[in-house]
Amino acid sequence: MSARARTEAAAALTAVLAESDLGETVAAYVPVGTEPGFVLDREVLLPVTPPEPGPLDWAWSGSLVPGPFGLLEPAGPRLGADAVSSASTVLLPALGCSREGVRLGRGAGYYDRSLRPGPRLIAVVYDEELVDWLPSEPTDVPVHAAVTPAGLVEF
Repeated sequence: MSARARTEAAAALTAVLAESDLGETVAAYVPVGTEPGFVLDREVLLPVTPPEPGPLDWAWSGSLVPGPFGLLEPAGPRLGADAVSSASTVLLPALGCSREGVRLGRGAGYYDRSLRPGPRLIAVVYDEELVDWLPSEPTDVPVHAAVTPAGLVEF
């Protein structure tokens, strides 16, 4: 995807999310590389990556600082791994998502170790990354929907 196409996709994702009912508290992510980006007009919970694979910590958005693996993380106070349970919606990065709710991540399992029952889980992907089928593992946490530049798809 060209940089221009990613910019256009980010604008479309922002518009789709602005029209969606995400609830009172949203957890999201700061995109890395070519991951789909978007802008939310609200403060959100952002992940803080521990040095070893395990549950993510969380903090409110605001100033961002460099974290492990070249990620940007919020600089504010850490709220603990259970903070994500307070979210109405969690917007998840994904390399792909199936129409059966299987989210393909980067393979370290940080999100699968972090997600608890309760929040609505939405994978954020480009249109061509929403596919009919993906393999899954027993430890994979299924998502409830995917959002693409073309719209929100509920499963």
